[in-house]
Formats: sequence, structure tokens, C-alpha cells
Amino acid sequence: MFENLQDKLQNIFDNLSRHGRLSESDVDTALRQVRLALLEADVNFKVAKDFIKRVKARAIGAEVMKSLTPAQQVIKIVNEELVATLGDAAPLNLGGGSPRVIMLVGLQGAGKTTVAAKLALHLRKKSGQRPLLVAADTRRPAAIDQLKVLGKQIDIPVYAEDPGVPPPTICANALKAAREGAHSIVILDTSGRLHIDDDLMDELSQIQAKTNPQEILLVVDSMTGQDAVKVADGFNKQVGITGLILTKIDGDARGGAAISVRAVTGVPIKFLGTGEKLNELEVFYPDRMASRILGMGDMLTLIEQAEDNIDEEAAAEAVEKMMDGSFNLDDFLKQLQQVKKMGPLTKMLEMVPGMNQLAKQISPEVADRQMKITEAIINSMTMKERRYPKILNASRKRRIARGSGTNVQDVNQLLSQFRQMQKMMRQLRDPNKRRGLLNMFGG
Repeated sequence: MFENLQDKLQNIFDNLSRHGRLSESDVDTALRQVRLALLEADVNFKVAKDFIKRVKARAIGAEVMKSLTPAQQVIKIVNEELVATLGDAAPLNLGGGSPRVIMLVGLQGAGKTTVAAKLALHLRKKSGQRPLLVAADTRRPAAIDQLKVLGKQIDIPVYAEDPGVPPPTICANALKAAREGAHSIVILDTSGRLHIDDDLMDELSQIQAKTNPQEILLVVDSMTGQDAVKVADGFNKQVGITGLILTKIDGDARGGAAISVRAVTGVPIKFLGTGEKLNELEVFYPDRMASRILGMGDMLTLIEQAEDNIDEEAAAEAVEKMMDGSFNLDDFLKQLQQVKKMGPLTKMLEMVPGMNQLAKQISPEVADRQMKITEAIINSMTMKERRYPKILNASRKRRIARGSGTNVQDVNQLLSQFRQMQKMMRQLRDPNKRRGLLNMFGG
């Protein structure tokens, strides 16, 4: 996400840091480069121009020129103005009587049907809602079946009728069914088109009139860049959308749509689709997004993902074993399986401050393969060998290598890494060293 822009901004700020005190000329040069980087990232021209104007007005002021760390002050200003461009966080409006209606709109191919299922899962997990999915996309072949399959995967009911029934009628009937079934949220997956036309807008207006949705969310493909901004502007003028869900953010190395769309349309981004899995939907926080764009990581999102995917009791038990020195290879395997639930290792590293460059050096495929090799090796051990790795002699290692499809060198490398981990854990059992570590992390 934003890889190209991150690299360019990092280089610009690194060069700026080498200057010490900054002149107005230094700031001008850096901001011209930032402007070019934004335009190359497909940020809207007017948005980029206004952004640079605001940054420059502050960057040539006393707060930078008289600072002992002027480059850091410029980065701070860029971060603050980037947050301002991205807009305020805008939570879903879930007020009013039950059931509340969320209407998803958008062009074909943006991913509305998948987003409908992701949003339903998110609302059930995060706020205990009882969602009903509504298959109102009768235009696209197999859209109804796709939503039924997704609903079954996440155990959320789907309301559907014969494709010959008009979508406004389907949605009105679904609302009645939701009241009877005591559902708290109704999510309407509406039809799309290849482009905005009168028939599409007329159908959406009829659905809106019959269901009175609290939210009309436009699902838009972020990888289409400026086209995504134009689509958002068009839908907003026609039906008055209340928010945006940007999909395929994980494949968007430029990021122009995410940066531009709020400033151009005035409509807030509410969610980001960050991957293909049904749990890969993130609430949009402008400050976190700005931090990612500037390569500063996003620890809050990483912590939230850990809370969602890692078993607290198992994690607490693992920590206890680490502290008393009884943590073994079986415990290590269980923790590895917990971490895998959070997604690719490289994506997690990108969220850790200072780890952005390391994440780029690691191929996601290589990292995934290494984790699979580690799992295969430990799974080829007996339970006794996992608990007492010291008994692993040459013949046992050869057997484990054959069983895991690896070689003895791979087995030895894993054991060496595990011994280093145990050594670090023994050091942490020293109260003085543990206190030093906690101080480092603000504990």
C-alpha cells in the first residue's frame, strides 16, 4: 500500500535531514519534490496544489526556521496537513430505529458483494449486530449465488428472491423480513453498471425511497485512481452518498484515490478493503493512514488485529511459559499459528515503526514459505521431541527432515533460532533486564 509514494517521500525527507538548518530555498525544493511525488501517485492536481500551499505557509514560518530539528518539523507539518486532507474519522450512523439500513452502491467490478459480507461480519464481531444480507443485484449473473455462498461462510442469513422481481421490491420485502426476524442491520447489495447511467440512478433512488437507509456507502476500486474520484463525485451528485469504502487498497501502490477522494467530494472514507479474506476490512482512520503513507507504521491497527485474531488465554499462557523457562517448540508452533491469522508477515512489519524498509526487503512469498517450512519441521517431531529438543540427535534430525520434506540444515537452523529465543527469554527473567526492556517500550 502506497509503496511508491512512501519511497519517494522517505528519500525527500532523508535529503532534507542532511541540511541541518533550512533555508526557504531548501523548503521550496523539497516541497516541489513532494508535489511531484503526489502527482505521480495519481493524487488530484488541485488537491496536491492546495496541500503544498498549506504546508509551505507553515514550513517557512518561525516554527521551522528557528527549530533545532527543522527537517523533523517539516515532516510533522506534512503529516498534520495530510491528516487534514484525508478528513475526520466518520463512524457509521447506527442510530434510529431497528433495523438500520445500509445501502451499498457502485459500479460493476468494485467488489460490492464481497464488501457486503465483510461489512456484515465486521458489524457482528465489533458491535454485536444481527445483520441480514440482501441480494438485490439482479443484473449481474451469479451475484445472488455469490452472496449466498459468502453468507454461508460467515453464518449470516441472506434474503433473496427470484431475479425477475424488481430490486426496489426485493429490498422493501427484505426490510419486512428483517423486522420479523429481529435483525438489527440490513445490508443491501444493489446492482451496478459499467458506468453511471439514468437507469441505475433511477433504480437506486427507488430503493432509497422504499428503505430510507441510514447510510448509502459507495464501494469504489482504489486501483482506478482518478477514475475512482470521478465515480465518487458522480454518485454523490446523483444519490447523495454518506460514505466511501475503498477496495483493493492492498494492491494500490500509488494511493492517489485514498488521498484525493475526500478533498474532491467532501464525502468521508469509512472503510478500507485490505485483502481478499472476509475479515480484511478496516475502519478508516485518517491519522493512521497518514502515518502509513509517510512510512511511520501503524501500531494501533496492528494491536487491534492482534486482539481480533489471537487467543488471549493462549497468549497469556505462552508469556507465562516464556517467563518460567518452560516455553518449548510445541508452544512455538501454537504461537506461529496464532500469528498467521493476522495475515502476511510483511503486512504486519509495515505497521511497525521503523520496519517499513525491512518489510520491503522480504518477499511475502519467501516469508510465507519459511513459515510453512517451520511448521512442517515441528509437525514432523514427536511430542516428546517438541517438548525436549535437547534429545534431537543426528538420526532424529534426519527422520524429521525426511518427514517434513526439508534437509538437516533446515532443522538445525530452526533449532539454532529457537535456542537464541530461549537465551533471550532467560535474560528477560532477570528483573533488571526486564525492567530495562519495559522502559524502552514505555512500560
